[in-house]
Amino acid sequence: MTSKELEPWRAASRRKRRSAARRPGQREAAARGAEGDPEADSAAVLRRIREAGEDLLLSDFWSSALETINRCLRKHQEQLKALVGTLSEALGNLHLDSLPHEPDVACDYIPGETGETLVTGACPLKCVCYGIGNFATCVIARNQLTFLLLFLEECQVPRSHCCVYDPLFSQVEIAVLNALGVTVLSENEEGKRSICDEPTIFYMLHCGTALYNNLLWSNWSVDALSKMVIIGNSFRGLEERLLTRILQKNYSYIAKVSIWTKGTG
Repeated sequence: MTSKELEPWRAASRRKRRSAARRPGQREAAARGAEGDPEADSAAVLRRIREAGEDLLLSDFWSSALETINRCLRKHQEQLKALVGTLSEALGNLHLDSLPHEPDVACDYIPGETGETLVTGACPLKCVCYGIGNFATCVIARNQLTFLLLFLEECQVPRSHCCVYDPLFSQVEIAVLNALGVTVLSENEEGKRSICDEPTIFYMLHCGTALYNNLLWSNWSVDALSKMVIIGNSFRGLEERLLTRILQKNYSYIAKVSIWTKGTG
C-alpha cells in the first residue's frame, strides 16, 4: 500500500462533556450531604452511643470483662505491696496471670461500688485512650467507646480525667466527645506520655506496636510502671507475631517487658 492510498488524517470530533459539566455541582451537593447538620449528626451519634450502652450492660460480655479486669486490678494492687528496688524484680511481680492454686473465679469486689481506689496512691486515677477509631460510622469503634464510658463510671474516674486521641476523628466525633465530657487531645503524642506520678489507666485496644513501645519508653522506671494499667493487646502476643531481631531492634522496650510479663489473652 502506497502513501497515496492512505486516507488523510481527520481531526477527532470533540466529545460531549455534559456529565463533566455537572460534576462541580454534584460534588458540592455530595459535600453538603456528607456534612449535613453538625448538631443533628452529633445528636444521632450520641443516641447510638446510649443505645449501645444499654445493650452492653445487658450482655454477658460486659459482666465477663468486668470480672477479668477487676481481678487483674486487684492482683495489681496486691503485687505492688511486694515491690522491690530493681526494675527487673519489679516487672517480675507485675504480671497479671493467675497465681498458682488460685481459683479462676470473680471476686465480690466490683470497681466503683465500694469506693476503693483501683491503683495505689493518693492521686485520683487518670485515663488515656488512644486509637479508638471512627465511632460515628463504625459499630466496633462505637462499642469500644461505649465500653470505655461504662468502665470510667464503674471505676469512678471522672470523664474530665480521661484524655482521648485518634488522628481519624472527624469534627462531628470531636463535638460528640466534648459533649460527653472527655478531653480530646489536639496533638498526636505517639504514645509518648509520661504519667508524671499519677496512677493512669491506658485504654488502647488494637493500637500499633510502636505506640506500646513508646509508652513503655516514656515510663521506664519502677515507680511509673507500678502506677500504670494497660487495657490493650497482649505483650506476649506482640512478641509472638514479630521476628525476634525485629522486636529487639525496633521495639526493644516491649522485648524487655515481655520477658517479665505474661499476657492474659
